[in-house]
Amino acid sequence: MCLLWPAPAASAAERGPVGWASTGTGTDGGAGGRIWTVGTRAELKQALANDGDPTAPKVIRVVGAISGHEADDGSLLGEQDYAPGYDLGKYMSCFGEDGAAWSDTRHRYCKEQRQLRQTGSNKEKAQIQLTVPGNTTLVGAGRDARLLGVFLTVNTGSDIIVRDLRLEAPVDHFTSWSPDDGTRGSWNARFDALTVITGRNIWIDHCTFTDGRFPDREEAPHGFHGERVQRHDGLLDIEDGSDFVTVSDSRFDGHDKALLIGSGDGRGDRDRGHLKVTFVRNLFSDVVQRAPRVRFGQVHVVNNVYRGRAPLYALGVGVESAIFSERNVFRYPRTGPSLAVADYGGERFRDTGSWFNGRPARLNDVASGLGLGSDIGWDPADVYDYRALTSPAAVERYVLRHAGAGRPHGRP
Repeated sequence: MCLLWPAPAASAAERGPVGWASTGTGTDGGAGGRIWTVGTRAELKQALANDGDPTAPKVIRVVGAISGHEADDGSLLGEQDYAPGYDLGKYMSCFGEDGAAWSDTRHRYCKEQRQLRQTGSNKEKAQIQLTVPGNTTLVGAGRDARLLGVFLTVNTGSDIIVRDLRLEAPVDHFTSWSPDDGTRGSWNARFDALTVITGRNIWIDHCTFTDGRFPDREEAPHGFHGERVQRHDGLLDIEDGSDFVTVSDSRFDGHDKALLIGSGDGRGDRDRGHLKVTFVRNLFSDVVQRAPRVRFGQVHVVNNVYRGRAPLYALGVGVESAIFSERNVFRYPRTGPSLAVADYGGERFRDTGSWFNGRPARLNDVASGLGLGSDIGWDPADVYDYRALTSPAAVERYVLRHAGAGRPHGRP
């Protein structure tokens, strides 16, 4: 087995991934293939297609900002381009003042608004979704490489690297209200910054995931019950039997539902035995929940830093999941470690050596209080070589210096 940490002389492009992405066939992306340099959505789409041979090895260098809403003529498309006449206020009014139930006959325009919302959603998806095929390295060139409102997806692709990119999560102009979701209803946006579906050997490294210019908590219009409309879905979702994924040295900032592992509680036929993911040396700043939430997967969460305003929870233990948390740093002033772990139908969780506000977090005690057992049935050290940083100061020093796009690539 190869050593986890490369020699100091190795470049960022030469070093291999930490954790699960180093297993199986390994992950080297499009190394040795054709090199593309792109600065527009049209150029990026052409490079992903790779002149009709999309799965041949290729390295795509992103220069500057690329908008998912950029039309072929360079203009930027908006809500009314996708669905002329759609109006969020009118759509909401068809549920009644409390958002309890939709009626096509509540107002004369309700049926039209329902149809416009669906049509607009499909047109927006067709515009902003770009799929990364196998044997691809998608990398930012320079400190200002950004994907703005792009719905980046992996769909059955394998051996893929996404590195050094700022990914601004798409605003769903046609987010839908579900009155029966939760106790008072919920908004359900459609698009993530990055979704991995049935992908294998994926390495996401030195990326920054945010809501960018359009944070829901500040910019979204007000919806039902005095709360703002939720126009963003996740930052990163890994679903449908995906496997051997590493997310390293990246930053997740200012978002509600950040990371979801697994397709759903009833999708064990797809996900059971898969969803092997490592999160290492990432920064979670002002993330409300799902950092990550896991179903079914064997997930290693090591040397990450969690900070900012107190979340609903950080690590969500879902059905049949087996999370190994190791030497993570949690800094949430004026609160306790109970918010670090939440039970969402799971049975097993294990932590070793994590800290909460500078003291031992004792997350196994928290998990035990939730009824979770600590025998998760696997140990990362039995699968791949790695070396965790062993003090909170060392973890914070490394992560705050290196996590995110445009930050220096280092060696702990």
